Amino acid sequence: MMDNEKISGLSMDIEQTERDKLRSVFPQCFVEGKLDIDKLLNLCGEYITDDFEKYEFRWKGKSECVQIAGKRSNGALRPCVEESVDWENTKNIYIEGDNLEVLKLLQTSYYRKVKMIYIDPPYNTGNDFVYEDDFKVPLQRYKEIISQTTKSNPETMGRFHTNWLNMMWPRLRLAANLLRDDGVIFISIDDGEVHNLRKLCDEIFGEENFIAIFPWRKRTAKSDVPFGVSQDFEWIIGYVKSDGATLGLSFERKYYQSDDFPNDRWRLSDLTTQKIESQRPNSAFDLIDPKTNKIYKYNPKRLWGITKDTFQDYYDRGKIVFPDDYGFLKMTIPAYRVFESEDKAKALEKYGHELPMKAISTLLPEDVGRTENGNKECTGLLGNNIFSFPKPSALIKHFISSCTNGNDIIFDFFSGSATTAQAVMQLNAEDGGNRRFILVQLPEVCDGNSEAAKAGYASICEIGKERIRRAGAKIKADNPLSIDTLDAGFRVFKLDTSNTKVWDNTPITGENAEEILERRLFDYLDVLLPGRTDEDVVYEVMLKMGQDLCEPIVSIELDEKRRVYGVGADVNFIVCLAPRITPEDAELMADYAPGRIIFAEQCFNNTEEKSNVRLTLKDKGITIKTL
Repeated sequence: MMDNEKISGLSMDIEQTERDKLRSVFPQCFVEGKLDIDKLLNLCGEYITDDFEKYEFRWKGKSECVQIAGKRSNGALRPCVEESVDWENTKNIYIEGDNLEVLKLLQTSYYRKVKMIYIDPPYNTGNDFVYEDDFKVPLQRYKEIISQTTKSNPETMGRFHTNWLNMMWPRLRLAANLLRDDGVIFISIDDGEVHNLRKLCDEIFGEENFIAIFPWRKRTAKSDVPFGVSQDFEWIIGYVKSDGATLGLSFERKYYQSDDFPNDRWRLSDLTTQKIESQRPNSAFDLIDPKTNKIYKYNPKRLWGITKDTFQDYYDRGKIVFPDDYGFLKMTIPAYRVFESEDKAKALEKYGHELPMKAISTLLPEDVGRTENGNKECTGLLGNNIFSFPKPSALIKHFISSCTNGNDIIFDFFSGSATTAQAVMQLNAEDGGNRRFILVQLPEVCDGNSEAAKAGYASICEIGKERIRRAGAKIKADNPLSIDTLDAGFRVFKLDTSNTKVWDNTPITGENAEEILERRLFDYLDVLLPGRTDEDVVYEVMLKMGQDLCEPIVSIELDEKRRVYGVGADVNFIVCLAPRITPEDAELMADYAPGRIIFAEQCFNNTEEKSNVRLTLKDKGITIKTL
């Protein structure tokens, strides 16, 4: 039956996905559909004993956190073209909404596709907003949150750290799903929760995947604080998704061009090693320049990197350069020649691009900036005191350049003033990359007395979007060579309830029960909520079907008054919300060769037409689903 092929109104079932992965590897550990944890432990060589004392990180509410992370969302992301920039061409995304719900909605489309995550979450100072997640009615709670400006989590509350942990755990757990196997996450934090954040990340990403803690000096001027100590540093904690991830800053090497190798530039590398004569006697010999017969004696404590037997082969292949070979070289001993083509091949195999990499240090360079630099950036773009304590874009750019390239996705789900977007665009302008950003921010209301409100910004999201607009325009103006290639646009989406109605299954009693049921049935004939557009539904379906939110939408006209929507430049599938669909309409849609077509229930006048359309498409190998 066609009705059995309905699209679920819920986000990806993460728990079921994890069970399916476990079942595929350990089917013997499932009994009557349920996991037998004892069997799983036994297979792994671990056995239940009476000793339950073990190291673990626990707090009140942790078990509920696990449930919240696994609870599916029935929300949707509604497109907002009028607030976007270059909607048709951009690959960047800005999402207004509670990041917990948004993270759930992004699971299917962006599962294991994000290369880098950077977040600057609330530091839990007692004044920062702490998200209060409602296990039963998350979207209702979200509606309440965005209409208030209250921001407090006082230490006197008794659940000071607990509230912060309950907020962070499910979000980090869901974020981990989005990282690629070679993905990396960086998290800014201060002293207040750095110890707890480290434990959270050890649990979620694995202690073995910890990279380092990078100390960032946020200011140089001393500040008067309790105990007479000025805390001038914050911390950036780094974790990789798996041991396959590699960090390092790309850089350009200096290459030489010579007539004897016209088709391949080259550089010089040290021909000596740290080996001594007792360790490598075959390398203890004098090198003689075949052209000049000049002798270069070996150093018994730092031998040549070649042996006497391999010298001739290396020399014949042009791998050894003597001081007298080129007049433009200032050398005193022979060196090893490395061709540019060799460097590019190695870098491509190791990093996925042709630029070499050098290791990054936990000691951040001075040019990453301080808080004052972040303030100056915001002030220059938006005006005075619009946003408090923004990170400098150079700081985030430093980490983006350490692990991303090409078309990589950078994700920030505590976007704030959208510094990450500026960092991505700036780096792309500098190195010609096509990195994309996805930003998420709760539309917290700006306090009426704040400079932001006085400047006309109703919420933090309004600040973030305007910053991206102005930063993009400035970067293009400062980099005229990239003005036609740089993606400085972004698509805006806003979190809302699903565009389809949910059947009201509350019990009906009383004298008007029959009338109430009849009204419910009549209202449910149109499954779409009032006020929702076709585009709203199309993008909700795209998320449920695992499509990128930047895929193009192709409008396909059935006649003057009816149209359907093809998703993707090659029309991967079609979303049909048009009424009175006939087999002839199905034939027209089939000409676009979609893999499947999604229909709303109101597309058909009766079950007979529905069956005829279904058979027509089945003959053409096209599967169908319904909303």
